Amino acid sequence: MKVLVAGGAGYIGSHCVRQLLHAGHEPVVIDNFVYGHRAALPAGVRLYEAGLGDAAALDRLFAAERIEVVMHFAAYCYVGESVTNPLKYYLNNVGATLTLLDAMRRHGVTKFVFSSTCATYGVPEKMPMTENLPQAPINPYGQTKLDVENLLKALATADGLSFASFRYFNAAGAAEDGSIGEDHDPETHLIPLAIGAAQGVRPTLQVFGTDYPTPDGTCLRDYVHVDDLSRAHIAVFSKLTAPGAQHFYNLGTGTPTSVLEVIRAVEKITDRKVPVKYAPRREGDPPALYANADKARKELGWKPKFMTIGPIVETAWRWHQAHPRGFGR
Repeated sequence: MKVLVAGGAGYIGSHCVRQLLHAGHEPVVIDNFVYGHRAALPAGVRLYEAGLGDAAALDRLFAAERIEVVMHFAAYCYVGESVTNPLKYYLNNVGATLTLLDAMRRHGVTKFVFSSTCATYGVPEKMPMTENLPQAPINPYGQTKLDVENLLKALATADGLSFASFRYFNAAGAAEDGSIGEDHDPETHLIPLAIGAAQGVRPTLQVFGTDYPTPDGTCLRDYVHVDDLSRAHIAVFSKLTAPGAQHFYNLGTGTPTSVLEVIRAVEKITDRKVPVKYAPRREGDPPALYANADKARKELGWKPKFMTIGPIVETAWRWHQAHPRGFGR
C-alpha cells in the first residue's frame, strides 16, 4: 500500500517509515522539520516539505500520489509546554489535523491511523489501564489528542472514515540496526537523558520524586520499544477495510519500570555511572502508568518483541554511542 506518513522525519514516524519499507509498503513523507531530522529518512523515500496546516501543499500531494492510508505522527508532544502555550498545541494538534482530514475527504482517502497517547486518560482510576477507562486529560496536550479522537469518531459516523487510534505509553529505544534513534530538542525522555548524562554530553540527570507509593519510591512507567509501536501501526491495516471502522488500542508492554530501574539498566549496559540529582515531585506526575494491551494482542496479533527495559536500553545505547550529540550534531 502507498502510505502517507505525516511527521515521518520525527522519532516514531521515522521508525515507522523503515518498518513500512521492511513490510513491502511504499511510504511517502510529509514533514515541516520543526522537530524532525532529514538524516532520519531513508534514501529514496519521497518527501514533501510542508506543514499539515498547508491545504494547498496537501492538495498537491494527494493529487500527485495515490495515497491509500494516512498515518499521523505530526503532533507537538511536550506536556509542560502545552500548559504554558496551549494555543500552539491547539493550532497544530487540532487545527492542522482538521486541515489534513479535510484534504483526505476532498481526495477520497478514507483510512487513517492516529498517534494518540495514554495522556487522554489523565490520572487513571486503576492499573493496568484498559481502553474503556474514563478519559479526563489533565493538560492541553492530552486534551488535544482526545479532541482529535472525538473528531475521528464523528467523521466515521458521518463520512465513513475508517480509523485506528493508538494510545501510546512511553515510546523508547532505537532501531535495532542502529540506523536511527531518539533525538529531541529539547529532550525530555528518561532513557536518552540518562545515557547522555552517563556520556557526559548532558547535565546531571534529575529524578523528580523519591517518595511515591511504589517499591523504590520513584515513578513507574511502561516503556514500549519504538519498533514495536511501528509494527502495530502496520498490523492494523487489515482492520480498516470496512467503512466507518473505529478502533482504539493501548500500546505498552504492561510491565511497569521505575525511574531507578531505568537508571540501573543504563549504568549496567553502558558500564558508566549516571550522575543523579534528586528533586521534589513534579505536579501532575502520577505514581504509576502502565498498560493493559490485551486488546491489541488479541485483535492485531501484536506482541512486543521487547518486553523488559534492558534490551530497550541496549538499542538506545548502540545509537547514542555512534551519535552522542544526535543527528548531525
